[in-house]
Amino acid sequence: MPEIAHSAAAMISGMEPQLREGSFVFVSLNAGQDTNDLHHAAIASFREEEGLSLILPFDVAADAGFDTAQPMACITLNVYSALSGVGLTAAVSGALGASDIPCNIVAAYHHDHVFVPWDAKDRALTALQTLQSSATS
Repeated sequence: MPEIAHSAAAMISGMEPQLREGSFVFVSLNAGQDTNDLHHAAIASFREEEGLSLILPFDVAADAGFDTAQPMACITLNVYSALSGVGLTAAVSGALGASDIPCNIVAAYHHDHVFVPWDAKDRALTALQTLQSSATS
């Protein structure tokens, strides 16, 4: 198992943001909708009171008839951050907010994944690389 970063400084300096291939769409399924094929295609899911939220590859969402007007890019932060770590999410959202880039952050077991509007992906990646560089200087 790789070393787990616990402090904000360690998480930010080690985050090595990487743009994931493909675009993604956030969707919500209502109770009663057939979710089996979509759930298997999803890269993430969360059950909310209003229904099952899925993050689907763009083509899967389009083929299923979902609104694809807000395609997102995914930037993975390649640091093994502690689930109890404090500061990474705030620093990332702050850096993107300062560049007027909205973000949705999904924390998984090994890494954090930052979803940004598709047309802002390059600016977002630059902002996060700049944040990382400032933490290692």
